[in-house]
Amino acid sequence: MSESIGKYRIIREIGKGATSTVYLVENPENGLQLAVKRVRFGEDDEGRWARRIRKLFQTEGVLAKRLMHPHIIQVYETVLEDDQAFIAMEYIDGKPLDQFVAVDRLLPIHRVIGIVFKCCLALDYAFHQGVVHRDIKPANILIDAGDNVKIADFGLAIDVNKKSESDSTLIVGVGSPAYMSPEQIKGYPLNHKTDLYSLGVVLYQLLTGRLPFRAVNSAQLIYKIINADAPPVSKLNPNIPQVMDRILKKALEKDLYSRYRNGAEMAQDLSAVRYQIVDDNYVPVDQSRFKVLRELSFFRDFEDVELWEVLRISTWRQIAGNVQLMRENDEENSFGVIIDGEVEVSHAAAKIATLGTGEVVGEMAYLNSQNPRRSATVTTLSPLTYLEVSNAALALSSEECLEHFQKALVSAVVRRLALANETLARHGEPARQPAPVQKEMLELAPLDEAKNEMSAGEDQHGHPD
Repeated sequence: MSESIGKYRIIREIGKGATSTVYLVENPENGLQLAVKRVRFGEDDEGRWARRIRKLFQTEGVLAKRLMHPHIIQVYETVLEDDQAFIAMEYIDGKPLDQFVAVDRLLPIHRVIGIVFKCCLALDYAFHQGVVHRDIKPANILIDAGDNVKIADFGLAIDVNKKSESDSTLIVGVGSPAYMSPEQIKGYPLNHKTDLYSLGVVLYQLLTGRLPFRAVNSAQLIYKIINADAPPVSKLNPNIPQVMDRILKKALEKDLYSRYRNGAEMAQDLSAVRYQIVDDNYVPVDQSRFKVLRELSFFRDFEDVELWEVLRISTWRQIAGNVQLMRENDEENSFGVIIDGEVEVSHAAAKIATLGTGEVVGEMAYLNSQNPRRSATVTTLSPLTYLEVSNAALALSSEECLEHFQKALVSAVVRRLALANETLARHGEPARQPAPVQKEMLELAPLDEAKNEMSAGEDQHGHPD
């Protein structure tokens, strides 16, 4: 006999989260396949946690059942029992958008805009029903093979039509921090504009493969969300039209009055961009070059998203042998990393070194901003594959990418200075040998002798010396 949840027969498990499990089920009354989200309550569960989960399920059941929209998952039934709670909802044979936020798995731009356009319409509808989602993120947005969109998980939603400050559906501090609006982080009263901000973060991530604000800890992330401006997306991905910078700037406005008034307004701007993009122009990302860079020691500490950014801001060049790549005393405007081949580095017509795969050239002029001129000549010894990085393009890259470049360049220079010191030492005159430092050594008396001297002093004078 197959297992059941309530009246629904379980077909298989289709997802699992921190607190709940989602199953594909069949309704025996009509044979319809549904999705059921269930959480079990054990005897050891804390009462406060159980009450919170029950409240979330109840909220999702009450609010979501009144949302009838083609881009919002339909909820049919909510059941709260002593040992479990579950929600029966529409089943979507699709994938969450968090599967398309890695840089090597980004969707074509025209598809991204179409998906977010539909999300705008769904959120606009929810707003007119008085519902704010409060946890818009890629994991809560599903798409099928035809890019049909469904927003899920209204368990954290609030009913903005309720006037009472003791609104029973309000749970403070909910949401996913990276997608939270500034007002949500500050704990201010929320309206539909918080969802539009979160959707802007989702759009930014789907276009670039990175979040608009990244940090090493929560405090730094919160500070950036409240105070910093996100880098323009067209600078992170040159395939994105610059008009998207304006749309995302408005969606991510910290000032509520400057942000989009509603989802319909944001959808209108997106539709204008969508029809400017020719679908046939999309070219899949070339992953072969990414894999080559991933193997180079120079890029060892770069994250994947930054490595894809490196490919976007640099030029992949093929250069013949016996070609002067850089000339001593020329003004610099780029440096580069050798992908394959060898070069000779010389100064004043004297050979300094031979460099090969994974080595950087031209870095001295970049690092020496006070005198940005080439300190050496670089000539190819064989056909060369070379990644050329423009200084101007690097200056417009993300903070994280720029920081990793600077650390890698400084590390390369320090390593070469150490090698230069070794070379100079082999050809230099013997160093002066100073006299060793004389250190006065204090001898400690044996412990037994020290005790005897103290006892003798006390016997003679009646007190210690």
